[in-house]
Amino acid sequence: MATIYYTEDHEWLSVEGGVATVGITDYAQEQLGDLVFVELPETGRTLSRGDATVVVESVKAASDVYAPADGEVTEVNEALTADPALVNSAPQGAGWLWKQTIADESQLAGLMDEAAYKAHIG
Repeated sequence: MATIYYTEDHEWLSVEGGVATVGITDYAQEQLGDLVFVELPETGRTLSRGDATVVVESVKAASDVYAPADGEVTEVNEALTADPALVNSAPQGAGWLWKQTIADESQLAGLMDEAAYKAHIG
């Protein structure tokens, strides 16, 4: 069973078997507005926690999405190239951004669960 974590920068990650699926939260997509472009990372890219990994561009602004943990990009959501609005319609479903390995699982301890994230966004 996957465990869901949240960052203070409004990313979510679903971790199962040492691999995380990463995206932005519903709150973040609401703040950005309608997404018009998503710049995805290359598979095989090595990430350090806090690295700007994806750029999401909306009608309001462009924003970086940060790696929540060290690891390597194993897969990207190619469907977003044709339809970036998937992030708006299903931010924690079909609108996921990338999958990565988790090099150091101890980094997950500093992330929030859903209740803590809801308290964080008020």
